[in-house]
Amino acid sequence: MKRTKTRLALGSGVAALLWAGLAQAQEVDPAAALEPEAEAPLEPAPSPAPEPTLSDQIAAGQLLLEVRARYEGVDQTRTAMLREDGQAFTVRTRLGWESADFKGFKGLIEFEDVRQIGPEHFAVNVPGAATPPLNGADKARYPIINDPNVTELNRAHLTWTPNGALQITAGRQRILLDDQRFVGNVGWRQDEQTFDSVRADFALGRVKGTYAYVTHINRILGELRDWDSDSHLLNVTWSPSEALRLQGFVYALDFGNSAINSSVTKGGKASGKAWLGLYQVAYNATYAVQSEYRGNTAAFDLDYVAADVAGTFDIYTLKLAYESLEGDGVRGFTTPLATVHAFQGWSDAFVSPGGNKSFADGIDDKNISFNVKPRFRRTWLFNTDLLVRYHDFDGQRTGADLGSEWDVQLTAAITAKLSIALKYADFRREATVPVGTLAPPASRSKAWLTLEYKL
Repeated sequence: MKRTKTRLALGSGVAALLWAGLAQAQEVDPAAALEPEAEAPLEPAPSPAPEPTLSDQIAAGQLLLEVRARYEGVDQTRTAMLREDGQAFTVRTRLGWESADFKGFKGLIEFEDVRQIGPEHFAVNVPGAATPPLNGADKARYPIINDPNVTELNRAHLTWTPNGALQITAGRQRILLDDQRFVGNVGWRQDEQTFDSVRADFALGRVKGTYAYVTHINRILGELRDWDSDSHLLNVTWSPSEALRLQGFVYALDFGNSAINSSVTKGGKASGKAWLGLYQVAYNATYAVQSEYRGNTAAFDLDYVAADVAGTFDIYTLKLAYESLEGDGVRGFTTPLATVHAFQGWSDAFVSPGGNKSFADGIDDKNISFNVKPRFRRTWLFNTDLLVRYHDFDGQRTGADLGSEWDVQLTAAITAKLSIALKYADFRREATVPVGTLAPPASRSKAWLTLEYKL
C-alpha cells in the first residue's frame, strides 16, 4: 500500500512539471519563433582600383643619379716628344630616369657628362696612334689619360618582359657578358661604352643566353671615335650544377669605320666552384679562336687560352691565373669590345694597331693575386677590400721576357651611397730583348683616387 502511494506521488509531480512546461510554451508567439534574426546591413563593396596608366607608371619610376670624381696621375718614361707627367682631375655625372613596369614594358633614359677640373695636363688619343692628340697637338708632351670632356646620351632603351623566359631590350644600352673579357662597358673610364642594339635575353631551365645585334658602338672617346657596326653577339650558358658551368660564344664584329678591329671570335668556357672543407675552390678555363670577318682584313687565325684557380678561406682569397693571346708578328689576338683595363695589368701598357690592348708578338701573362676583405666594424667605413696582383709578361710567339707589373687596389664604402677607391699600377719593361723580338712598351706608373656617389 505504501509503495502504491509513493508511485502516485511521483507520478503527480512529473505530471505537474510537464503541465507547467506546456503552459510556458503556449505563451511564446509561434510567428516570432519562426522569424529569422535581423542581419546587419551589408556595406557596398569598394570599387576596384583603376588600372595604372602609362603616365602613372612613368611617374612611379626611379631617379638615376651617379657622380664620380677622380684624380689620375701618370709617370711614363720620357721621350723626345713625351716630356712631362700626366695629371687629370675629372668629374663624371649621370642623370636619368627609369619608369615602372607598364604591361611588361619599361623605359630608361640617361645622360652623361664628363668635365675636366683645372689644367688639362694629359693627352686624349687612340692608344698607339701616331696622329696628334684629339685634345690638341700641344698635349703630345703628356701621357694619355682617356677621359675627354663630353656630354652625351648614355642610355635610352625600351625593355619588354613578356614572361620569365624572355626579355627584349631595344635602344642604346649597356651590355656586359660574363666577366667582360670579350664584351663590356669599359666602366673604368669616365665615358662609358654603350651599344645601339636590339638584344634578347632568354632562359630555359638551366640554359640561359644573350643574343644582340649591334648597329653602333658608343666608345669612350666621344662621338668622333665611335664605330659604325653590323655585328652579332651570342653567348649561351648551361649550368648543370654549381661545380660546372659551360658556356659557348660567337662574337662576329664588323665595323664600317674601323676595319682593323673587325673579326669573328668563337670559343667556349668551363667554370665552377666547390667546397673542400672550410675552403672554397673556384676555377675558369677558356679557349677561343679568332679570324678575319667579311674580308675586312687580311686572313689570320689566332688562339686565346686562359685558365685560373682560386682558393678562399674566410676573408682571404689566393688566385693563380694564366692568359695567352697569340700573335703572329703582325697582329695579336684582340678583344675590341672588352673592358680590357681589368686584364694584362691596370697600367694598360700593351697596345696594338687600332687601339686594342694587345701585342703583335702575342702575350703570355702569368699572374698571382691576393685579396682580403677586412671586417672593419665602423659606421663610416665598411665593406673594405684590398687586392694585390703581380704579372709576369712574355712574348707568346718568341718567349721573350717583356716585363712585369704590380697592381694594388683598396676600396671601401664610406656610407651606403658613397665609396672611395685608391689604386696603383707599376709596369717595368725589360731593358733588352733578343734580336727579332718586338720591343715591349715603355715603363710607367699610374695612381688613382676615386670618390663615387650612387643614389
